[in-house]
Amino acid sequence: MIEKYLPQTTFTDFEDFKANYQLNIPVDFNFAYDVVDGWAEKEPNKRALLWTNDQGESRTYTFGDLKEITDRTAGYFSSLGIQKGDMVMAILKRRAEFWFTIIALHKIGAVIIPATHLLTSKDIIYRANAASIKAIICDGDDVILHHVNSAMPESPTVEKLISIGPNIPARWEDFQSGIKKAQPFERPEEPTKNEDPIIVSFTSGTTGDPKMVTLDSVYPLAHIVTAKYWQNLHEDSLHLTIADTGWLKAVWGKLYGQWLVGASVFVYDHEKFTPSAILEVLSKYQVTSLCAPPTIFRFLIREDLSKYDLSALEWCTIAGEALNPEVYDKFLALTGIKLREGYGQSETTLTIFTSPWVKPKPGSMGLPNPHYDIDLLTAEGHRAQAGEQGQIVIRYGDKYPSGLFNGYYRNKRLTNEVMVDGIYFTGDLAWRDEDGYFWFVGRADDVIKSSGYRIGPFEVESALMTHPDVVECAITGVPDEIRGQIVKATVVLAADCKHKAGPELAKELQDHVKQVTAPYKYPRIIEFVDELPKTISGKIRRVEIRAKDFI
Repeated sequence: MIEKYLPQTTFTDFEDFKANYQLNIPVDFNFAYDVVDGWAEKEPNKRALLWTNDQGESRTYTFGDLKEITDRTAGYFSSLGIQKGDMVMAILKRRAEFWFTIIALHKIGAVIIPATHLLTSKDIIYRANAASIKAIICDGDDVILHHVNSAMPESPTVEKLISIGPNIPARWEDFQSGIKKAQPFERPEEPTKNEDPIIVSFTSGTTGDPKMVTLDSVYPLAHIVTAKYWQNLHEDSLHLTIADTGWLKAVWGKLYGQWLVGASVFVYDHEKFTPSAILEVLSKYQVTSLCAPPTIFRFLIREDLSKYDLSALEWCTIAGEALNPEVYDKFLALTGIKLREGYGQSETTLTIFTSPWVKPKPGSMGLPNPHYDIDLLTAEGHRAQAGEQGQIVIRYGDKYPSGLFNGYYRNKRLTNEVMVDGIYFTGDLAWRDEDGYFWFVGRADDVIKSSGYRIGPFEVESALMTHPDVVECAITGVPDEIRGQIVKATVVLAADCKHKAGPELAKELQDHVKQVTAPYKYPRIIEFVDELPKTISGKIRRVEIRAKDFI
């Protein structure tokens, strides 16, 4: 399949990849018709999706199955008045219906707004009005249905509410019976233009109201690099990315690139994360590839891995937050597998990554994706030299790369703040070593300036995380009359170590940081807490910690 989009698909090393990777963009590309239906025509019995849940149920869908189901799903949505360009919110957890829904909406040319089941009524009202949402399709869970129903009096643009079950409230459409009765959707002459939006994703809002990231029809093609050259997938792969479908990480790891390369997507539909349960399904279904945030791997390495058959596991990738080196070392010792980090944003696809051709450097994001023109710029606007901190930017000029977002929906001011003179400013700081590897520092507004030093939160967090008593931590700056700012650590201890919280352990952690990294970076203040404030996508809200310290 990817041969249709890449003149060269195999490379001898990273230099070959950097020099010769080239993506051919067809006219009017549509992922649903060109890829999903393309596989259905070529190999209808090829496995596309293996879904299982924490109740022991499982179902397998071939590409032939998906074509038939999504044609009827698109026909059903069309019968409800959903048309090209309409905004449809999907709150579908990890249900198989998410895949039916997103492909069907792509076939119609409607725009999907993925949403997490953790949204409250207030969150739904904000999103419905910000994006003029026309329809909401969601899991028929009582809590979700209650929040949606409560939001409707203040959501005037919403015309249709659709439940996939098990509960179907009054005035709601029944998805399951609807698609059974529906006539298959007939492909329009022109389903989508390349510039047409197919996804509007609300960011998780670490510092303010969520922004609306707009992604167009050719966005999926940029994920060939994600699946083929980072996750190292092939047609016999069974790949699991641990992510809720309410976030873009789902289309990074559970849809676009994976099906472009012909791999099977594995879905574990669970309500509560349990490390042993993840290991059990990896073993039972012989999953070959796993992608998850570092937090997941932190929990996995605390389990007795010898109890599980992980012999099928070939490759593991890590994203969502920067990787602490001690997690890398422990996982390698237990499994023999090197965790390969990747970096990107909701506004991009994979931009920096550790490819199969290069040696991982624990804690480094890896090397820039040649699909983008990536650089580091200092605050003064010059190119950062080796060892010098700079903001990660993407230069696009007159040649706009697929995968880079098309701006923030209905927010030209914010778009113009981050896209200036042909450059997209990510807001993330990093430094580059002599070998060209990028090392994450933190968000530009998270960097601490103390006694003339610039201290990145991640480097101190990484040092603290090497202490066996620490499960999670967040580093922030606290105002100080003499130094400007001093480093503060907000620390979550392991369950069996919580009783140790106090001045003695604080001093031990401070001394530990001094030994692991430069002594001037050590946290002069340590606060022990039961949990860190986080967004609904699981990102630490350092802004909330800072706000309390500035009161």
